[in-house]
Amino acid sequence: QVQLVESGGGLVQAGGSLRLSCAASGLTFSTYTMGWFRQAPGKERESVAAISWSGAYTLYADSVKGRFTISRDNGKNTVYLQMNSLKPEDTAVYYCVAAYRKWPAREYDYWGQGTQVTVSS
Repeated sequence: QVQLVESGGGLVQAGGSLRLSCAASGLTFSTYTMGWFRQAPGKERESVAAISWSGAYTLYADSVKGRFTISRDNGKNTVYLQMNSLKPEDTAVYYCVAAYRKWPAREYDYWGQGTQVTVSS
């Protein structure tokens, strides 16, 4: 059974930083593209960042480029999202996602339960 478990969300002031983690189990982590989506209340879900299964390639939404960094540790089956210079508009539920050997991934095979990130102004 595949599980993606996010952690690291919380409340932070604008300009602050958070690091999200996603621990994966039940899959061969090193063969999966990993990514992060987010959804704010009343808004459509959007892709934030993605990283290829080797970690060689990354993609970011324009809205987070230069502020967020995605990385992975295949030895720990974990993907990270370092979020710096946070803005109130970054407030959302953040979801970890996994796609088997797709790059770039248009669809994802597995989703986590999400972790809330709230940025106060």
